[in-house]
Amino acid sequence: MYTALLILILFVCFLLALVVLAQNPKGGGLSGQFSAGGAASMIGVKRSGDLLEKLTWGFAITLVVLSLGTHMLGQGVAGPARSVNQQRALETKLPATRSLPAPAPSGAATPGTTAPAASAPAPQSAK
Repeated sequence: MYTALLILILFVCFLLALVVLAQNPKGGGLSGQFSAGGAASMIGVKRSGDLLEKLTWGFAITLVVLSLGTHMLGQGVAGPARSVNQQRALETKLPATRSLPAPAPSGAATPGTTAPAASAPAPQSAK
């Protein structure tokens, strides 16, 4: 289904390009400033302009709807699409970071300090 929508989108894009290229220039914008815009509007056919304009809007709306359809259809199929660089970044393992020393238990000595005196019984001498 997804592939069929993609093929349909390509076909609509092709038709949209043909319809846009078939339209007569309106004589506005930069093209009217540099060329004989009045001559093109006197010779142009008015009725075919309405049809081509409606076809342009129809193909443009169809293209947007099909694009949204492929987006909705493609979400559950393969998960989020990632670029090659994103995939490689996720696959690479980061170097191990130096971990901080674990906190010492409350009675243990920390580096640079002396251990508290233990209250161990003194060894008994043999008599």
